[in-house]
Amino acid sequence: MPSRISDFQISESENTPGLYSLISINGFLPAVKPLKRLPDTYYQQWERILDDLPALLREKTIRHEVNKLEVLTTARLNTEREWQRAYMVLCFLAHGYIWGGHTPSEILPPAITVPFLQASDHLGLPPIATFAALNLFNFTSAGEDFTNLDDLKALHTFSGTEDESWFFAMSVVIEARGASIIPTMLQAIDAIKNHDYETVTRALDDMATCISQLTPLLDRMSEKCDPMVFYHQFRPYLAGTKNMAAAGLPNGVFYDEGNGVGEWRHLRGGSNGQSSLIQFYDLVLGVDHASANKHGTRKGSSAPAKTAPGELSFYEEVSLVRLYMPGPHQEFLRRVSQMDKIKDFVHSAPASPAQQRLRQSYQDATKALGDFRQAHMQMVTRYVIVPSRKPAPSLSSEVNLATASLQSDKSAAKDLTGTGGTDLIPFLRAARDDTYGAGLAVASQDVSAIKR
Repeated sequence: MPSRISDFQISESENTPGLYSLISINGFLPAVKPLKRLPDTYYQQWERILDDLPALLREKTIRHEVNKLEVLTTARLNTEREWQRAYMVLCFLAHGYIWGGHTPSEILPPAITVPFLQASDHLGLPPIATFAALNLFNFTSAGEDFTNLDDLKALHTFSGTEDESWFFAMSVVIEARGASIIPTMLQAIDAIKNHDYETVTRALDDMATCISQLTPLLDRMSEKCDPMVFYHQFRPYLAGTKNMAAAGLPNGVFYDEGNGVGEWRHLRGGSNGQSSLIQFYDLVLGVDHASANKHGTRKGSSAPAKTAPGELSFYEEVSLVRLYMPGPHQEFLRRVSQMDKIKDFVHSAPASPAQQRLRQSYQDATKALGDFRQAHMQMVTRYVIVPSRKPAPSLSSEVNLATASLQSDKSAAKDLTGTGGTDLIPFLRAARDDTYGAGLAVASQDVSAIKR
């Protein structure tokens, strides 16, 4: 792995550079705030539509405005921040176009498709509204410290509501506050080769503390984000194009590149499961989500979900969810996955007081991550399951993710679909149980050792 985590677009302290520096400023967030506008006036027509997006969506005129756009080149994007801004803008325009009518559009026009594919290719991201677009590239703050939730707000929203801005800002502050543990855990992995129990134990203790401090943040969601506003006013626009037949996209969306060229694409929408930080936590703790395969079934069938030749099954795609992360972050996680395993170190350590402390610290860290996932499940219950069982507002007659969910059996939470096209509750429950299970496996090993 290169000597600096910044080589993977992970921001670090200028005062303590290096792979194992003890300070990581913003982690997977940008080192500085995202651009508020593209500086070249050539892109003003994109920016103008984005400025008016909430009103255009309310008036159902978004497609009329987009259809007047020229096909612009991305050749005038000069910096990485400009590429990120362009990708974010096009994500909002694309999802507004797809979901901003009484029925969804199965065709994305060339004015969006062509530059969107180019920006996606440059950043190593799919042409869909990802966690990166909605959160990492879509916020501003009172200063360059992104750890204060009250100082953060989204640059852009679909609904124009403070609720949506607060929703996006919550993910940003979790990324910012959770970043400090990244170099600490890399240092711990490096210590394995020296059998340095103390360093690894201390790092796991720090990780447990860090994650435990993130969990209460989720309780603050209700301060400024109303569940019914979330569910009906902006959640539908976060949906992707995969597994969205019930919402009106049985074939996905055709990305029209013009002149008869194009491709039908089935892509998952933005999801917190696309957070590089959370997958980093899973990797360093060795949380294996393979057991989730038993939940990967189509509705109404006990058989594993079938996919087209060459297409990933859902749970294969979950294990490769990094495909929905920026390219440098994907590479960083791939490198981490090849490093020494803390979980193996914990399991293989000989019986000793130091080993016992190491195992306890590992259990504490996995429990903290499991508790975070449990809190997230509770939030999903408040913001998705409960609203899905209430009557829809009279103005919510268009076909979208919310109304498609409402058409399902309201007593069967397992049938609700997430913005990523997932069977929501089984996925979240499996992720939580796998996390707790990693720590319980160590506890079981301790019990077996005592019996012997």
